[in-house]
Parts: sequence; structure tokens; C-alpha cells
Amino acid sequence: MAGINQIASGGALPDGIPEKIARAAYHVFWGAARVSSIAVLLIAWEWLARSGTLTPFQLPAFSRVLDRIWSDALSGDLALNTGLTLYRAMAGFLIAMVGGIVLGMAMSRLRLARWFFDPIISIGFPMPKIAFLPVVMLWLGVYDTSKITMIVFDAIFPVVAATVIAIQGVERELLWSARNMGANEREILWQIVLPAALPQIMTGLQVALPLSMIVAVVTEMLMGGYGLGGAMMTASRFANSTGVFAGIVEIAVIGYALVKAMALIRRRLLIWHQEANAPA
Repeated sequence: MAGINQIASGGALPDGIPEKIARAAYHVFWGAARVSSIAVLLIAWEWLARSGTLTPFQLPAFSRVLDRIWSDALSGDLALNTGLTLYRAMAGFLIAMVGGIVLGMAMSRLRLARWFFDPIISIGFPMPKIAFLPVVMLWLGVYDTSKITMIVFDAIFPVVAATVIAIQGVERELLWSARNMGANEREILWQIVLPAALPQIMTGLQVALPLSMIVAVVTEMLMGGYGLGGAMMTASRFANSTGVFAGIVEIAVIGYALVKAMALIRRRLLIWHQEANAPA
């Protein structure tokens, strides 16, 4: 353990251990440690399902759930439902990202925009936006447009809030120095304000991305149709608990992959920032 901590801290490596091998061993060790809790949970799930404490309807064995996921993959249902859910989630997220950043920039730099939108954001942020789903269904029907609209409606608030806070937090000395050196407002915005605010804006996007996935699944459950949420509700109507738990596992894996992908994008975009040098 002392050797691993020494490697992690960037100190000198123990004698006789090549640097590449030591670094690889460090990543393998911590990677295994991080997934150990998941492995324990899955083993406990399998043991509890086979112990007879719960019926197979209440808790199907994890091995049976994997068989169901495999059969869905072979039939093409898994690819279809996953593709539709990801399409809705990512479409809503991208619209919320662009709209939220633009609106946040406008609120930070224009008094009229701040005066008009600040009460709306303050009231709407803590409000459960899913309550508007019946209204959206009445206006737009039970189509992808309604589902994407609900995703945008939910995901845009953390992006706007993060953008406003980030831009307002930019050090005034940087802006004064840039103006004194002859920079115009456009140069200050693109070369100083946005790069300085980017870490906090990325935090807002990291909140909005899993929220987009959650809303996509919830709207599919409530509105029906294809998608991971719709497939889970169909399985529930037919009392197919294995199909329901298969959907839970699929959503968990996809959500984890999206979160890790966003974290990787953050590290790439903020390679110049001090947090890029911090341990993951």
C-alpha cells in the first residue's frame, strides 16, 4: 500500500520497478477497488434471490436478468430501445446546453434579461417540472416532441444557473486588465469570460446530463411507446419482473457510461485548469 501511495503522489518509484508497470499497477488496483462494492452488491443480489427469502417475482436472480438482457440484445429490442432513449435524452440535453448557456450569458451581461428571467429561474429551478407533463401532452401529443420538450424544460435550469454564477464569479481584475490592454467586448467574452467560467459551466452540464436521462426514462414510462422506460412499463403490465429489473440494469449501465463520458470531456476541455492535475 505504501508503494501505491508513493506512485499516486508522484514520488520516486521503488527500486527495480519500471515506471510504466508501476503506473499500470496503480490504475488496476484502484480500478478493482472501485468496482468491488458493485461486485459485492451483485453477489448479494444473486444470493438473496436464490435463498428463497423472496419469490422470483419479487426479486429475480441477477443471472436471469442477464439472460433477459442477452435475449433482448439478440432480438434487437435492446438496441432499438436504447437508441431511442439516448436520442431523446441527448437531443434534449444539447438543446438545453446551448439555450442555457446563451440565456445565462444574456442574464449576466444584460440588465433587462436579468430583470425578466431571474424570477422565472428562481421559481422554476426548485419546482418539479414533471408536473407540466399533462400540459405538454395536451399541447404536443404523445410524440417524441413532447418527451424532448420535457427534457429541455428540466435540464435547462441547472445550465442557466451555473452559467450565471460562473460569469459573475470571473475576477474583475481580469476584465479591467483586458480593457486597459485594448480588448473589445467580444474578445473579452470569448478569450477571458468564457474560459474562466468554463469549469463551473461544465459542472452545470454534468448535472443536466443525468437529469436528461432520468426525464427521458420517466416520460417514456408515463407516455408509453418504445424506449427503455416504455419497455419496463410493458414488462410491468405483463407481470414480467425479470424484464423490469433488466431495464433497471440497462439504465444504470448507460447512465454510468454517460457520466464517465462527461467527466472525460471535462478533463479534456479543462486540460489547462488546475483540476486536471488532481487525482481522478
